[in-house]
Amino acid sequence: MDISDYKQRFDQRIKQKLSKSELEALKVEYLGRKGIIRQLFSTLAGLSSLDKKKVGQQINEFKFYIEQKLSELNSKLVEPTQEFFDPSLPKIKIKKGSLHPITYAVEEISSIFSKISFVRMSYNEVEWEFYSFSALNIPADHPARDDVETFFLDYPEDKKYGHLILSPHTSSGQVREMLRLKQPPVRMINIAKCYRPNWDTTHTPMFHQFEGLCIDKGINITHLKGTIDYFVKQYFGENRQIRLRPYDFRFTEPSFEIDISCAVCSGTGIYNEEKCRVCKSGWLELGGSGMVHPYVLRSGGIDPDIYSGWAFGFGIERVFLMKEGLQVDDLRVFYSGDLRFLSEF
Repeated sequence: MDISDYKQRFDQRIKQKLSKSELEALKVEYLGRKGIIRQLFSTLAGLSSLDKKKVGQQINEFKFYIEQKLSELNSKLVEPTQEFFDPSLPKIKIKKGSLHPITYAVEEISSIFSKISFVRMSYNEVEWEFYSFSALNIPADHPARDDVETFFLDYPEDKKYGHLILSPHTSSGQVREMLRLKQPPVRMINIAKCYRPNWDTTHTPMFHQFEGLCIDKGINITHLKGTIDYFVKQYFGENRQIRLRPYDFRFTEPSFEIDISCAVCSGTGIYNEEKCRVCKSGWLELGGSGMVHPYVLRSGGIDPDIYSGWAFGFGIERVFLMKEGLQVDDLRVFYSGDLRFLSEF
């Protein structure tokens, strides 16, 4: 048996310009289960012991030669590409994304309050009725606890904590923070998502709130007003003013709505010699606040005869819209996914 004939035919084949698929087919032809090498080994059965050893060695050498050559050819093979590429061309500029405007607002608000030693917290988005209502002095028959005002979850009721709900406000963080610290002083800014079944130009089912809570000995309304005034001037500008307007909240006593002077008419209510179309009175509602109700302090394990505190709750989307120059008239645009709007920030 002359192996050199097979080797010569193989060399002739690999001199041709072969593609990757043709190389693979050649490998199968020579090294496959029914390939030429296997056929050569099968002929050894009819040879003498001496010839069998000699020819077997030649076949093994031929096999190694084939494997080596195919490997070399495969490593040198470059598949043709249909795409033209010129390395001298300038690179394509990739557009950079940006954070969501609400994220910018959260970061700015957090920074402002960190400068006066408020600790940033974020409490549960899924909450028990107890922390959202009962511990905040909101009775069982209060309208806020109806299913048209709050998202109730399909989950077994707990005897102590009631039903599970999607947190309707960040105020539940007040009691949780008091229970966590166990002892004043408390200086917390709680920023989290809230959920209510509302959908119009000024409401979305999911929104963000930030809750301020300060508890210590001798805390009074002047501290509340001073803190809010500091925030407003830092966030909106030195020219903006605030006022506290009496209101009724179950978890604070006394309670106040906080208004901020309108940026369009500078708090006068008149713009271009007409009634301001934005505020109509010179003031815009910012959020709710007040002195923490003694009942809420007791729910958090704090003695109201020794300690007092204040709290406020503002909607971040609403606060963001009150910045000068935005002129956004529909809150829902924040969650529309419209890049024409979001790219402005």
